[in-house]
Amino acid sequence: MKYVIISPIRDEEDFIEKTLLSVINQTLKPIEWVIVNDGSTDRTADIIEHYASKIMWIRAIHRKDRGFRKPGGGVIEAFYDGYSRLSSNQWDFIVKLDGDLMFNSNYFERCFDKFIQDNKLGIGGGTILNLIGESVKSEKNPIFHVRGATKIYRKEFWHSSGGLMKAPGWDTLDEVKANMLGWKTRSFSDIHLFQLKETGAADGTWKNAFKNGTGSYIAGYHPIFMISKCIMRLFERPYISISVGLLAGYLSGYISGLGRIQDKELFAYLRKQQLRRLLFIKSIWN
Repeated sequence: MKYVIISPIRDEEDFIEKTLLSVINQTLKPIEWVIVNDGSTDRTADIIEHYASKIMWIRAIHRKDRGFRKPGGGVIEAFYDGYSRLSSNQWDFIVKLDGDLMFNSNYFERCFDKFIQDNKLGIGGGTILNLIGESVKSEKNPIFHVRGATKIYRKEFWHSSGGLMKAPGWDTLDEVKANMLGWKTRSFSDIHLFQLKETGAADGTWKNAFKNGTGSYIAGYHPIFMISKCIMRLFERPYISISVGLLAGYLSGYISGLGRIQDKELFAYLRKQQLRRLLFIKSIWN
């Protein structure tokens, strides 16, 4: 089992060392880990350089500060910068890993056991728990959805899918495309990681919801499905703000004339699955 990790990070000085130690202490270590510092303005660069100087399979890449966060698309740009710098293609799995995670030393070994058990599993990853202070908070996600913070891709699927879409919504479309192509995607409920800051904390609740709504538009979400999603979110904390942010971001795509995915087959498949979900017919959700 040979695997490589690419970590696009920005301003993670408070958390990146815990992620570094989590990977360094793995029972099954990567053959290469490319950490892409996407223009951090804190001590992130110094921390990753310190570890890269000591461990031969860790490499640090530093991108210029663009002066602002670029949600969704910026992460993928940084990811592909790291991908282009991989020194070998002799890997079985490629991992996209965030820099604010902490996990047990057998995390990757256990994840790869899942892939061994099912050769049609194209994307997998552990279930993320938010560790905020002394409290642990879990996030509700459908079993087919693997959080963008911790994605493991089988090489055969990676090449058959053409990689990741370079825009917001990439971390849903990769799974939809996998299912369309006959692959399975799974979040492993019995394998956990701890996220050391709450999802969307860097942007704030409203901006994160707006970003996700825009990403949903770009990904091609069906309007009826999106409205249903916003209605359901009305009953989750923080009440109202996330629903309004999602809907505002989605509608902004129509108003500003944003481009959408160019894959017509994937666009149609996603909408078909969403309508099946609303009609309680078998879909990627069940």
